[in-house]
Amino acid sequence: MRSRTESSGGDSAGRPVILLVEDHQDTRQMYAEFMSVSFEVVPAADAQQAIEIMAASLPDLLITDLSLPGMDGFQLVAFIRKDSRLRGIPIICLSGYGGHAHEQRAREVGCDRILQKPCMPDALSEIALEVLHGVRDRATGS
Repeated sequence: MRSRTESSGGDSAGRPVILLVEDHQDTRQMYAEFMSVSFEVVPAADAQQAIEIMAASLPDLLITDLSLPGMDGFQLVAFIRKDSRLRGIPIICLSGYGGHAHEQRAREVGCDRILQKPCMPDALSEIALEVLHGVRDRATGS
């Protein structure tokens, strides 16, 4: 995975790099396989692994489950938003819990978009593209 600060075109094939944090292996694999058509997907099984990956190189987008073992997704997002090197990474959060309070908490810690599980992989890919295009539009002033 290359650094966001070193290049702006994604991987060597020009695909944006997505760090996908999901503790359920089957779900992580399903999303990664589907999304790898349009993105370079770097999988992580938990928040600590995601932090280690981001220490080496920054993704263009982070997609994380909010219910993770150990450090949960809320804590991961809060950690990212407090870190000056990481805070600019757009974040999509996946949640198996419904309700306004849960969604409000996700927004308060810094999630850019919140999607309810189950989320179909094609819908997740489409929203990832929307979020990335929004980030690029802000960067270019379009």
